[in-house]
Amino acid sequence: MNLTFRLRFHTRPGQSLAIIGEHPLPGHPVPLQFLDREHWQVSIPLAAKAAEIPFAYSYVFTDGVSRSTDWGRDRALLPKNFTGSELLVIDSWNNAGFPANVFHTEPFKKVLFAENFTPVKPITPKNPTHTFRVEAPLLQKNQTLCLIGQGAALGNWSTEKPLLLARKRAENFLSIQLDLRGQTFPLTYKYGVYDVAKKTFVVFESGADRLLQDEIRRDKHTLVNDGFVRLPDDTWRGAGVAVPVFSLRSEHGFGVGEFLDLKPLADWGKQVGLKLIQLLPVNDTSATGTWKDSYPYAAISAFALHPIYLNLDALTEAKNKKLLKPLAATRQKLNKLKTLDYEAVMKLKLEFLRKIFPLQKAAAFRTQEYKKFFTENRHWLEPYAAFCFLRDKFGTADFSQWPEHKTFDAPKITMLAKGNDDIAFHYFVQFHLHLQLKEATAHAHAAGLVVKGDIAIGVFRHGADTWQAPELYRLEMQAGAPPDPFAAKGQNWGFPTYDWPRMAADGFAWWKRRFAQMGNYFDAFRIDHILGFFRIWSSPAHAVEGILGYFVPAIAVAENEFAAHGIPFDHIRFTKPFITDGVLREFFGNEADHVRQKFLTATGNDQYSLQPEFATQRQVENHFAKLKQTEPNLKLKIGLFDLISNVILLEVEGKFHFRFAMEQTASFKNLAPDTQARLRDLYVDYFFRRQDDFWMREAMQKLPALKRVTNMLICGEDLGLVPTCVPEVMRDLGFLSLEIQRMPKNPGQEFSRPADAPYLSVVTPGTHDMSTIRGWWTEDRAFSQKFFNHELGQVGDAPKEATPEIVQAVVRQHLASPAMWSIFQLQDLLGMDGKLRGKDVDAERINVPAIPNFYWRYRLHLTLEKLQQEKTFNPQVHRLLAENGR
Repeated sequence: MNLTFRLRFHTRPGQSLAIIGEHPLPGHPVPLQFLDREHWQVSIPLAAKAAEIPFAYSYVFTDGVSRSTDWGRDRALLPKNFTGSELLVIDSWNNAGFPANVFHTEPFKKVLFAENFTPVKPITPKNPTHTFRVEAPLLQKNQTLCLIGQGAALGNWSTEKPLLLARKRAENFLSIQLDLRGQTFPLTYKYGVYDVAKKTFVVFESGADRLLQDEIRRDKHTLVNDGFVRLPDDTWRGAGVAVPVFSLRSEHGFGVGEFLDLKPLADWGKQVGLKLIQLLPVNDTSATGTWKDSYPYAAISAFALHPIYLNLDALTEAKNKKLLKPLAATRQKLNKLKTLDYEAVMKLKLEFLRKIFPLQKAAAFRTQEYKKFFTENRHWLEPYAAFCFLRDKFGTADFSQWPEHKTFDAPKITMLAKGNDDIAFHYFVQFHLHLQLKEATAHAHAAGLVVKGDIAIGVFRHGADTWQAPELYRLEMQAGAPPDPFAAKGQNWGFPTYDWPRMAADGFAWWKRRFAQMGNYFDAFRIDHILGFFRIWSSPAHAVEGILGYFVPAIAVAENEFAAHGIPFDHIRFTKPFITDGVLREFFGNEADHVRQKFLTATGNDQYSLQPEFATQRQVENHFAKLKQTEPNLKLKIGLFDLISNVILLEVEGKFHFRFAMEQTASFKNLAPDTQARLRDLYVDYFFRRQDDFWMREAMQKLPALKRVTNMLICGEDLGLVPTCVPEVMRDLGFLSLEIQRMPKNPGQEFSRPADAPYLSVVTPGTHDMSTIRGWWTEDRAFSQKFFNHELGQVGDAPKEATPEIVQAVVRQHLASPAMWSIFQLQDLLGMDGKLRGKDVDAERINVPAIPNFYWRYRLHLTLEKLQQEKTFNPQVHRLLAENGR
């Protein structure tokens, strides 16, 4: 067989195309040849045996600098299925950023559009010469496509009895086979929508007529892949609710939300018309055994689920139910609490699980379901379980402190795990968590809702992941975020950063396994801090605050660049803390003398340096940790932190990074105006000019490869200091952006407007890191006044509190947005009801990023059972969604 690939693609000089994938073609990649301005082509003789091999392929484009691969999961070909000795395949490039691609992802295929499939009897001519394929994911129930065009074979443009295309349920495309012998070429045609129930033509696709240039020869077949039908692809919109699992409250709970509580939440969502439930990360964070483990973004395993979410009633077999009775009083006490008592809940659940494990382990481990679970997850499950065992045995998660097994050795850990019930206990717990989360998400699907998970950007420094594969991380660094309005000194999350070159060496295998694990439970996911795939804010281990961080990777400033900008380079002046008597008075007031005597050394010329034992923030932190935590001591510690960060440049391996917010430092303010101006120009170049192309290339080395391993809907949390290349990359990859009204991405705006959001986005009034609408309203009176007048269009003074009417107005703005999704914290939806809203506004905030050790303990003030029974609120939400087409 002679196989010809012809790709419709307009190129410019210097650009080229090739075929890649799993195929029996000679050479990888297979280069295409320029045919004309709109087509590239390659013809390949295919041996008889090769024609019997199914293969998948894609096209790759390069311009000598960048490289991109077309999208789609349906470029599959089995040549022997086409009769004749010659096969011409005419393809259309599929850009990953085409909005229609989103509708082929899991949430739409398996849940939201599952009922839209319309069976049509395929046309089967005796000797077809052509097969046409086209994708139309937004067709409604009882709709299919039809093919209409010139000539008798295509009905001479008549819509009376058009040729109907058919689709198999497992395929993304509709197709039709035709015998076009006797047809004149070039052939013009179009697709249209046809209602099979009413047997009526509905509408033609938009745009110019399609054109097929071909010639019919004996033993030749032509396969035409026409890409997407040209119909509006931005018409579907949905709404969702965001709530942490731990925040859910049920009448018979243990003081914390559990996976099975997602079932009544989904039932309520169906009742009011929601389509999505969004969760925070649900991975195990059990590092310290204290309330500090309530932080859901510090997982000790990126794969293991958190034991706190296990429902003990569902886990316990009937013959062992009596063991639950002694827990009744404590259970009731915990469930009455306004907030989560993390330590008490964990203690109660783990003690019970250790009692029930010996009684139920044998039966659980005999099941085929468990054996399948263990086999598929052993790569992380065995190391994780051993890690938990050793953590408990040695009393710390810091494996560097363990007397044995501080370095992971797979064969030794397998031997350790063999017959070890203390390790098998964690298999048992993870298996039941797996079953319960699968049950909960299946219930949500049956209710017509999809479940969106959250992939944290980091992992805990002392966790199973870093123990098992330390080479994948830069353990000497700490990930975080640069300063922003919510955290003036930046954020230091304490996580190690990733060694991306090392991860790239094995094709990002760890990330691919992580995405696959998410796919076991979720339909969509949010990539926490997606900017970290472009560059990550990194602080050295000796820093406590994020202000001493810098972007990695980044194009640093070389010493000769200062001279090129007319700046005399003074190494000590620029890179060391600038400390004078004036600075000390400014920072410490009456405590200046004490600081001078206790922490500094005079260097002459009214200047000082920090004593070696107080030269870093970490040293200062450790010093004050030994003292009483009084307010004066706290102020003194923070003042010393500020003194240490009073620098202009951060030196790394002989090159330099500007300290963020350089102009706000006392060091900068004490420079000559001319030097200030020249440094400012170089600062702007460093942060906002030189890095952009570099960071784009960094992201494009990672994100496309990771996107290909999952068919979940991907949303990126693209907040903070966003490089200009980020929106372009996210559009090109079809990732949904996050748009928050009070965090405009345009620096010239005070508020972003949901009405201006792009279609491929999620709009929301706020996230778990922010106050609710009601909380935000009281934080800055001047700000809420502007919002009241300019964004809500109201006159006069704004109310002191966000009334139910104001909250509803904000919700309406988001529902009316053109964005694909509008998602709301459950607290914000409840804020629309004066009787149902919580009394304590501040208690509704989930997290305060500016507080490093924040206790994540928010719980709903009403139960899910009560929420389902609300006779006024639920119809109100349903009506709002319907009025706004969601």
